[in-house]
Amino acid sequence: MVQVTPLLLMLSLALVTPSLSSRQCVLTGKWTNDLGSSMTIGAVNGKGEFTGSYHTAVTATTNEPTVSPLQGSQHRTNQKGQPTFGFTVNWNFSDSITVFTGQCFVDKNGKEVLKTMWLLRSRVENMKDDWKATRVGTNVFVRLQPQKE
Repeated sequence: MVQVTPLLLMLSLALVTPSLSSRQCVLTGKWTNDLGSSMTIGAVNGKGEFTGSYHTAVTATTNEPTVSPLQGSQHRTNQKGQPTFGFTVNWNFSDSITVFTGQCFVDKNGKEVLKTMWLLRSRVENMKDDWKATRVGTNVFVRLQPQKE
């Protein structure tokens, strides 16, 4: 009779259990960021394109923020499961537009995270005010609802 030691059992389980790093990060779904804004990203098509909606929790205008459309693209040839992407939000409540770029990661706990950088361009009255028309920042998004496997 073969005696199975606890160490041998743990090693065999480690080989059978898929690693967290092999888990795919999927853009489709509902996300929230570190400022309380939320977005929904629809299915990514065969060309890597997607659409969705964005509701910001922060604004520099006095207008009430409303849900605004987003459209973007995911890098199609990424086979490692942590794709790069970019999307544009055309704000419904102001004369501005924001472009985001980032990467979808799976952290060490198996949680999907979107690390992004953005540029927000606001309309200004004339060229001499161009210097104050663009803002830059970063956001970290986490999934609101777990993705079904």
